Amino acid sequence: MAVYEHTYRPYAGPQTPEWSRFLIIPRHAYRDVFGSKLFTGFFALCFVCPLVMAILIYLHHNLTAMAIFQIDLRDLAPINGFFFQFFVAFQAGLGFLLTVLIGPPLISRDLANNALPLYLCRPFSRAEYVIGKMSVLLILISAITWVPGEMLFLFQSYLEGAGWAARNLWIAGAIFILSWTWILLLALLSVTISAWVKWRLAASAALFGLFIISNAIGFTVNGVLQTRWGSLFNLTIIMKTIEDSLFRAPNSMDLPRWMVLPTAAAWIALAVYSAACLFLLTRKVRAYEVVR
Repeated sequence: MAVYEHTYRPYAGPQTPEWSRFLIIPRHAYRDVFGSKLFTGFFALCFVCPLVMAILIYLHHNLTAMAIFQIDLRDLAPINGFFFQFFVAFQAGLGFLLTVLIGPPLISRDLANNALPLYLCRPFSRAEYVIGKMSVLLILISAITWVPGEMLFLFQSYLEGAGWAARNLWIAGAIFILSWTWILLLALLSVTISAWVKWRLAASAALFGLFIISNAIGFTVNGVLQTRWGSLFNLTIIMKTIEDSLFRAPNSMDLPRWMVLPTAAAWIALAVYSAACLFLLTRKVRAYEVVR
Protein backbone atom coordinates (compact mmCIF):
# COMPACT_ATOMS: atom_id res chain seq x y z
CA MET A 1 0.00 0.00 0.00
CA ALA A 2 1.39 3.39 -0.93
CA VAL A 3 2.28 5.77 1.87
CA TYR A 4 -0.15 8.45 0.74
CA GLU A 5 -3.02 5.98 1.20
CA HIS A 6 -2.34 5.78 4.97
CA THR A 7 -4.86 8.33 6.13
CA TYR A 8 -5.80 9.07 9.70
CA ARG A 9 -8.94 7.40 10.98
CA PRO A 10 -10.11 7.86 14.54
CA TYR A 11 -10.79 4.74 16.58
CA ALA A 12 -14.44 3.79 16.15
CA GLY A 13 -14.61 0.72 18.38
CA PRO A 14 -16.21 0.42 21.84
CA GLN A 15 -14.64 2.53 24.57
CA THR A 16 -14.25 1.78 28.25
CA PRO A 17 -16.50 4.04 30.37
CA GLU A 18 -14.54 6.86 31.99
CA TRP A 19 -15.53 5.90 35.54
CA SER A 20 -14.07 2.40 35.20
CA ARG A 21 -10.87 3.07 33.27
CA PHE A 22 -8.71 2.71 36.39
CA LEU A 23 -9.88 -0.92 36.64
CA ILE A 24 -7.88 -1.75 33.50
CA ILE A 25 -4.69 -1.70 35.61
CA PRO A 26 -5.74 -4.31 38.22
CA ARG A 27 -7.29 -6.47 35.51
CA HIS A 28 -3.93 -6.85 33.76
CA ALA A 29 -1.93 -6.90 37.02
CA TYR A 30 -3.84 -9.95 38.29
CA ARG A 31 -2.62 -11.98 35.30
CA ASP A 32 0.95 -11.61 36.56
CA VAL A 33 0.07 -11.87 40.25
CA PHE A 34 -1.90 -15.10 39.99
CA GLY A 35 0.64 -16.52 37.55
CA SER A 36 2.71 -17.30 40.64
CA LYS A 37 1.68 -20.58 42.28
CA LEU A 38 3.28 -19.44 45.53
CA PHE A 39 1.10 -16.33 45.70
CA THR A 40 -2.01 -18.24 44.65
CA GLY A 41 -1.40 -20.73 47.44
CA PHE A 42 -0.90 -17.94 49.97
CA PHE A 43 -4.08 -16.18 48.83
CA ALA A 44 -6.05 -19.42 49.24
CA LEU A 45 -4.68 -19.83 52.80
CA CYS A 46 -6.05 -16.37 53.64
CA PHE A 47 -9.55 -17.91 53.60
CA VAL A 48 -8.79 -20.59 56.19
CA CYS A 49 -9.52 -18.27 59.12
CA PRO A 50 -12.94 -17.15 57.77
CA LEU A 51 -13.81 -20.83 57.23
CA VAL A 52 -12.83 -21.74 60.80
CA MET A 53 -14.80 -18.77 62.16
CA ALA A 54 -17.86 -19.80 60.14
CA ILE A 55 -17.62 -23.34 61.57
CA LEU A 56 -17.43 -21.93 65.12
CA ILE A 57 -20.54 -19.82 64.51
CA TYR A 58 -22.35 -22.83 63.10
CA LEU A 59 -21.39 -25.04 66.05
CA HIS A 60 -22.77 -22.44 68.46
CA HIS A 61 -26.21 -22.96 66.95
CA ASN A 62 -26.17 -26.67 66.23
CA LEU A 63 -26.41 -28.80 69.37
CA THR A 64 -26.52 -32.00 67.33
CA ALA A 65 -23.14 -31.29 65.73
CA MET A 66 -21.68 -30.42 69.14
CA ALA A 67 -22.94 -33.69 70.55
CA ILE A 68 -21.45 -35.64 67.64
CA PHE A 69 -18.04 -34.00 68.10
CA GLN A 70 -18.43 -34.12 71.92
CA ILE A 71 -17.81 -30.38 72.28
CA ASP A 72 -19.01 -28.38 75.27
CA LEU A 73 -20.51 -24.96 74.51
CA ARG A 74 -18.26 -23.44 77.21
CA ASP A 75 -15.20 -24.61 75.25
CA LEU A 76 -16.17 -22.51 72.24
CA ALA A 77 -15.25 -18.86 71.93
CA PRO A 78 -18.30 -16.59 72.48
CA ILE A 79 -19.58 -14.77 69.39
CA ASN A 80 -19.18 -11.15 70.44
CA GLY A 81 -17.21 -8.03 69.59
CA PHE A 82 -13.87 -9.59 70.59
CA PHE A 83 -14.57 -12.54 68.25
CA PHE A 84 -14.90 -10.21 65.26
CA GLN A 85 -12.07 -7.93 66.44
CA PHE A 86 -9.71 -10.92 66.50
CA PHE A 87 -10.87 -11.90 63.02
CA VAL A 88 -10.24 -8.43 61.54
CA ALA A 89 -6.84 -8.10 63.28
CA PHE A 90 -5.72 -11.54 62.04
CA GLN A 91 -6.86 -10.89 58.47
CA ALA A 92 -5.25 -7.42 58.56
CA GLY A 93 -1.92 -9.11 59.32
CA LEU A 94 -2.38 -11.34 56.27
CA GLY A 95 -3.26 -8.23 54.26
CA PHE A 96 0.07 -6.71 55.27
CA LEU A 97 1.96 -9.80 54.04
CA LEU A 98 -0.04 -9.69 50.81
CA THR A 99 0.96 -6.04 50.37
CA VAL A 100 4.64 -6.85 50.89
CA LEU A 101 4.40 -9.54 48.19
CA ILE A 102 2.73 -7.53 45.42
CA GLY A 103 2.95 -3.87 46.42
CA PRO A 104 6.62 -2.88 45.87
CA PRO A 105 6.77 -3.34 42.05
CA LEU A 106 3.42 -1.68 41.29
CA ILE A 107 4.84 1.72 40.27
CA SER A 108 8.60 1.14 40.39
CA ARG A 109 8.45 -1.12 37.35
CA ASP A 110 6.77 1.59 35.27
CA LEU A 111 9.24 4.24 36.44
CA ALA A 112 12.25 2.04 35.80
CA ASN A 113 11.11 1.32 32.23
CA ASN A 114 9.88 4.88 31.51
CA ALA A 115 6.36 3.57 30.94
CA LEU A 116 4.51 6.46 32.56
CA PRO A 117 4.38 8.52 29.30
CA LEU A 118 2.62 5.55 27.66
CA TYR A 119 -0.08 5.63 30.35
CA LEU A 120 -0.49 9.39 30.59
CA CYS A 121 -0.49 10.10 26.82
CA ARG A 122 -3.88 8.35 26.76
CA PRO A 123 -7.12 9.74 28.23
CA PHE A 124 -5.89 8.63 31.63
CA SER A 125 -5.11 11.10 34.42
CA ARG A 126 -2.44 10.77 37.10
CA ALA A 127 -5.14 10.30 39.73
CA GLU A 128 -6.71 7.45 37.74
CA TYR A 129 -3.26 5.88 37.34
CA VAL A 130 -2.57 5.99 41.10
CA ILE A 131 -6.09 4.77 41.96
CA GLY A 132 -5.69 1.96 39.43
CA LYS A 133 -2.41 0.87 40.99
CA MET A 134 -3.91 1.07 44.49
CA SER A 135 -6.93 -0.92 43.30
CA VAL A 136 -4.69 -3.95 42.80
CA LEU A 137 -4.31 -4.01 46.59
CA LEU A 138 -7.72 -2.58 47.51
CA ILE A 139 -9.62 -5.36 45.78
CA LEU A 140 -7.45 -8.25 46.98
CA ILE A 141 -7.23 -7.13 50.62
CA SER A 142 -10.96 -6.39 50.65
CA ALA A 143 -11.57 -9.97 49.56
CA ILE A 144 -9.86 -11.29 52.72
CA THR A 145 -10.90 -8.68 55.31
CA TRP A 146 -14.20 -6.82 55.37
CA VAL A 147 -16.01 -8.95 52.76
CA PRO A 148 -15.72 -12.25 54.71
CA GLY A 149 -16.09 -10.29 57.97
CA GLU A 150 -19.45 -8.91 56.93
CA MET A 151 -20.50 -12.34 55.64
CA LEU A 152 -19.68 -13.84 59.05
CA PHE A 153 -21.73 -11.10 60.71
CA LEU A 154 -24.69 -11.85 58.43
CA PHE A 155 -24.28 -15.59 59.07
CA GLN A 156 -24.36 -15.03 62.83
CA SER A 157 -27.33 -12.66 62.45
CA TYR A 158 -29.23 -15.26 60.42
CA LEU A 159 -28.66 -18.01 62.99
CA GLU A 160 -29.17 -15.81 66.07
CA GLY A 161 -32.12 -13.76 64.85
CA ALA A 162 -32.84 -10.18 63.87
CA GLY A 163 -32.63 -8.95 67.46
CA TRP A 164 -28.95 -9.86 67.70
CA ALA A 165 -28.18 -7.98 64.47
CA ALA A 166 -29.97 -4.86 65.69
CA ARG A 167 -28.12 -4.89 69.04
CA ASN A 168 -24.73 -5.50 67.43
CA LEU A 169 -24.96 -3.42 64.29
CA TRP A 170 -21.96 -1.44 65.54
CA ILE A 171 -19.82 -4.57 64.98
CA ALA A 172 -20.64 -4.55 61.26
CA GLY A 173 -19.71 -0.85 61.12
CA ALA A 174 -16.46 -1.48 63.01
CA ILE A 175 -15.48 -4.30 60.63
CA PHE A 176 -16.11 -2.11 57.57
CA ILE A 177 -14.46 1.11 58.83
CA LEU A 178 -11.41 -0.55 60.39
CA SER A 179 -10.79 -2.76 57.36
CA TRP A 180 -11.00 0.13 54.90
CA THR A 181 -8.77 2.33 57.11
CA TRP A 182 -6.11 -0.37 57.18
CA ILE A 183 -6.48 -1.13 53.44
CA LEU A 184 -6.14 2.52 52.40
CA LEU A 185 -3.11 3.01 54.68
CA LEU A 186 -1.36 -0.07 53.28
CA ALA A 187 -2.15 0.88 49.68
CA LEU A 188 -0.95 4.48 50.11
CA LEU A 189 2.28 3.45 51.86
CA SER A 190 2.94 0.72 49.33
CA VAL A 191 2.53 2.79 46.16
CA THR A 192 4.45 5.71 47.71
CA ILE A 193 7.41 3.51 48.61
CA SER A 194 7.15 1.84 45.21
CA ALA A 195 7.36 5.25 43.50
CA TRP A 196 10.46 6.35 45.44
CA VAL A 197 12.31 3.03 45.88
CA LYS A 198 12.75 1.33 42.52
CA TRP A 199 14.50 -1.81 43.81
CA ARG A 200 11.88 -4.39 44.78
CA LEU A 201 13.73 -5.97 47.70
CA ALA A 202 14.60 -2.55 49.10
CA ALA A 203 10.97 -1.46 48.75
CA SER A 204 9.74 -4.58 50.59
CA ALA A 205 12.32 -3.99 53.32
CA ALA A 206 11.28 -0.33 53.55
CA LEU A 207 7.64 -1.33 54.07
CA PHE A 208 8.63 -3.69 56.90
CA GLY A 209 11.12 -1.19 58.29
CA LEU A 210 8.58 1.62 58.33
CA PHE A 211 6.48 -0.19 60.93
CA ILE A 212 9.47 -1.49 62.92
CA ILE A 213 11.27 1.88 62.98
CA SER A 214 8.10 3.81 63.77
CA ASN A 215 7.45 1.44 66.70
CA ALA A 216 11.00 1.94 68.00
CA ILE A 217 10.82 5.74 67.67
CA GLY A 218 7.40 5.90 69.31
CA PHE A 219 8.32 3.79 72.34
CA THR A 220 11.69 5.57 72.72
CA VAL A 221 10.09 9.03 72.76
CA ASN A 222 7.42 7.84 75.19
CA GLY A 223 9.98 6.25 77.49
CA VAL A 224 12.47 9.11 77.53
CA LEU A 225 9.99 11.97 77.82
CA GLN A 226 7.35 10.05 79.82
CA THR A 227 4.66 11.20 77.39
CA ARG A 228 1.96 9.58 75.27
CA TRP A 229 2.58 11.77 72.24
CA GLY A 230 5.53 9.72 71.02
CA SER A 231 2.89 7.16 69.93
CA LEU A 232 2.00 9.56 67.12
CA PHE A 233 5.12 8.16 65.39
CA ASN A 234 3.99 4.58 66.04
CA LEU A 235 1.76 3.29 63.23
CA THR A 236 0.92 0.11 65.14
CA ILE A 237 -0.36 1.99 68.20
CA ILE A 238 -2.25 4.44 65.97
CA MET A 239 -4.11 1.60 64.28
CA LYS A 240 -4.66 -0.24 67.59
CA THR A 241 -6.13 2.92 69.12
CA ILE A 242 -8.60 3.24 66.24
CA GLU A 243 -9.38 -0.49 66.42
CA ASP A 244 -10.08 -0.36 70.16
CA SER A 245 -12.37 2.64 69.78
CA LEU A 246 -14.39 0.99 67.00
CA PHE A 247 -14.72 -2.35 68.81
CA ARG A 248 -15.33 -0.74 72.21
CA ALA A 249 -12.31 -2.52 73.72
CA PRO A 250 -10.21 0.12 75.49
CA ASN A 251 -6.46 -0.52 75.66
CA SER A 252 -6.35 -4.05 74.24
CA MET A 253 -2.52 -3.77 74.12
CA ASP A 254 -2.40 -3.32 77.94
CA LEU A 255 -0.30 -0.17 77.62
CA PRO A 256 0.31 1.98 80.74
CA ARG A 257 -2.53 4.43 81.17
CA TRP A 258 -0.29 7.46 80.57
CA MET A 259 0.78 5.97 77.20
CA VAL A 260 -2.74 5.47 75.76
CA LEU A 261 -3.32 7.77 72.78
CA PRO A 262 -6.61 9.72 72.43
CA THR A 263 -8.72 8.40 69.56
CA ALA A 264 -9.02 11.82 67.90
CA ALA A 265 -5.22 12.19 67.91
CA ALA A 266 -4.87 8.78 66.24
CA TRP A 267 -7.27 9.76 63.44
CA ILE A 268 -5.48 13.10 62.92
CA ALA A 269 -2.08 11.39 62.81
CA LEU A 270 -3.39 8.91 60.25
CA ALA A 271 -4.73 11.77 58.11
CA VAL A 272 -1.33 13.50 58.24
CA TYR A 273 0.49 10.33 57.15
CA SER A 274 -1.99 9.86 54.29
CA ALA A 275 -1.57 13.48 53.18
CA ALA A 276 2.21 13.07 53.22
CA CYS A 277 1.93 9.97 51.01
CA LEU A 278 -0.30 11.82 48.53
CA PHE A 279 2.16 14.75 48.42
CA LEU A 280 5.09 12.42 47.72
CA LEU A 281 3.09 10.65 45.00
CA THR A 282 2.28 13.93 43.22
CA ARG A 283 6.01 14.75 43.26
CA LYS A 284 7.03 11.43 41.73
CA VAL A 285 4.22 10.25 39.44
CA ARG A 286 4.71 12.44 36.38
CA ALA A 287 4.96 11.72 32.69
CA TYR A 288 8.48 13.15 32.54
CA GLU A 289 11.01 13.71 35.29
CA VAL A 290 13.28 16.79 35.01
CA VAL A 291 16.78 15.96 36.27
CA ARG A 292 18.88 18.99 37.26
